[in-house]
Amino acid sequence: MTDLLQLARAAQANAHAPYSGFRVGAAIRLQGGETFAGCNVENASYGATICAERGAIMSAVAALGTVSVVEVVVVSEGNPPWPPCGMCRQVLSEFCVPDCPVHAVNGEGVHLTWRFDQLLPSGFTPEYLIESP
Repeated sequence: MTDLLQLARAAQANAHAPYSGFRVGAAIRLQGGETFAGCNVENASYGATICAERGAIMSAVAALGTVSVVEVVVVSEGNPPWPPCGMCRQVLSEFCVPDCPVHAVNGEGVHLTWRFDQLLPSGFTPEYLIESP
């Protein structure tokens, strides 16, 4: 996890958070070992804001196409550290393996970990879509 923590902290330093002041970085590891990072990029139209976790996923998909995420690290200054928000959990649900560890770490060294399926039990995934006749 050390390499992901370093990537997430480096991304956090580049966060664009002029409205909330909360800088967040995230890093993901894919099944093939590749790593990607993202940071939150806020916008005056809050709906256009991109969270760090979604930024990391979008970078991975843009580079490789379909991906399988096996580890996630989120760095924030929250106390306790913040897990991914609901929108990020929904996006991650299409890419994370069910037992993917999701680590939340803050600047004080507090570290919390969940399995992805604990963060979003019974998530809305493609398996729930019903095909039309």
